[in-house]
Amino acid sequence: MRINLCTLLLALSIVTTFGAERASAQTAVSVSARIGDFHVAVANYYHVPEREVIVIRERRIPDDEIPVALFIASHARVPSARVVEMRLRGDSWWDISVRLGLGPEVYYVPVEVVPGPPYGRALGHYKHKHRKEWKTIVLTDADVVNLVELRFLSEHYHVAPERIIELRTHDRDFVAIHAEVHGRGDHGQRDRDDDDDRGHHGRGKGRGKNGGE
Repeated sequence: MRINLCTLLLALSIVTTFGAERASAQTAVSVSARIGDFHVAVANYYHVPEREVIVIRERRIPDDEIPVALFIASHARVPSARVVEMRLRGDSWWDISVRLGLGPEVYYVPVEVVPGPPYGRALGHYKHKHRKEWKTIVLTDADVVNLVELRFLSEHYHVAPERIIELRTHDRDFVAIHAEVHGRGDHGQRDRDDDDDRGHHGRGKGRGKNGGE
């Protein structure tokens, strides 16, 4: 009976180990299959584990709004789960921001152009008020999403904010915009700069209205 008992225990141990390894492998495959380049970029930019991004997505937070949850959590220094819970209760992103002590200034992104929709509205709040009056600004969900995504994509890929604004005016969602700028980063900016330099060289000193300067 001792031999049979030992054999049985050994067999159970092997089965348990194999089952755990298989479950772990399935989990890894499942996680890998459910995360794309956009989600990896979001995790890297906000310095959180990819799994945290997946969990937020599984809570039915839309892809375009995942960066918002992490942005607020980072600036308010609270767990993203707390922000998500508030959102799922029906609170607007602005209400969540205010309750966690964030003001409109954290969302501002400086740009060199006067953009059209939808950024004309989002940035218009700041352009039409003196900085000391910014505390009176109230942002809609769309404003918050547009401004957070603008900062994320332009800073993460070293792309001029105006480029993101241009792509957004074509009514493209941010996952699609991410696919457009993904992989370009510094190289893409340098390529554009090189093209400009070659163009300026070919035209001599002429640079539009400021030619010769």
